[in-house]
Amino acid sequence: MNDHTHLDDEGLLKHIRTGDHDAFSELVTRHSKKYYNVAYRFLGQKQDAEDIVQDAFLKLWERPEIWNPGKQAKFTTWFYRVVVNMSLDYNKKFTPSPLPDNSEIADNQPMQDDLLDRERKDELLETYIAQLPQRQKTALNLCFYEGVSNKEAAQIIGVNIKALQSLIMRAKSTLKVRFKRHIE
Repeated sequence: MNDHTHLDDEGLLKHIRTGDHDAFSELVTRHSKKYYNVAYRFLGQKQDAEDIVQDAFLKLWERPEIWNPGKQAKFTTWFYRVVVNMSLDYNKKFTPSPLPDNSEIADNQPMQDDLLDRERKDELLETYIAQLPQRQKTALNLCFYEGVSNKEAAQIIGVNIKALQSLIMRAKSTLKVRFKRHIE
């Protein structure tokens, strides 16, 4: 077994193009968790997110030439876009399971514990984010949950930085309005 940990992603992909299983294994190990988290944010289901990431890596293994370092962004940015697009396509085919509604429990029990209050706010936020237009949701997920830079997020979504910032601002504004309505 070759040790490919010293290679960057581009170096690994050169080895993968020659059929090097160890290089592919290193690339998957290096990036699986990151891309699983992205897919999970879009799909909300563990198995679906795992399937998307597995399918994305499988396509890369079968056709490693689809990423061309001379023509495209760095590998991680390009692969984010692949996973995001596959997740969006999946969501178009299948209606995602609704988030659990604990409002009956919350309405029947006094909110004395700050932790319960915070969990309820987090659930509400997830519900409101899920209702955002797809591009706004994508921008929020990439920039705030995945920690992707604005420049990379703009490349992934296929917009310029100003458009990305506009998407984020509209999403934040919509979330603020919805929280305000909920409080009233």
